[in-house]
Amino acid sequence: MTEAYVQVTTTTDSRQEAAALAKSAVRERLAACAQLVGPIASTYWWEGEIESAEEWMVVFKTTANQFEELAGLITENHSYDTPEIIATPVVAGSADYLGWVSEQTMAEDDTD
Repeated sequence: MTEAYVQVTTTTDSRQEAAALAKSAVRERLAACAQLVGPIASTYWWEGEIESAEEWMVVFKTTANQFEELAGLITENHSYDTPEIIATPVVAGSADYLGWVSEQTMAEDDTD
């Protein structure tokens, strides 16, 4: 069976928090890569009011098998009460790149 890949996104209110989430996910091998995008302007409903804020987006490149653990790491380390955690399937990609994602998201003892 072919491995499935996803891009997982979240947003934070600071570059520092975004960078910390990115580094944690890569260090734990829950993502092969994490990219920071921002600042971005967000407008959203929160507690019955329309809010606007400057945020930073983190885009994690990973396998579908890593999603639940990555979502847990984001939830545990995020400052928001309800953080955005969205997985978008990768429907196609370079075989070399996707192979690299698979290799980088294996636990170190799985690479023997």
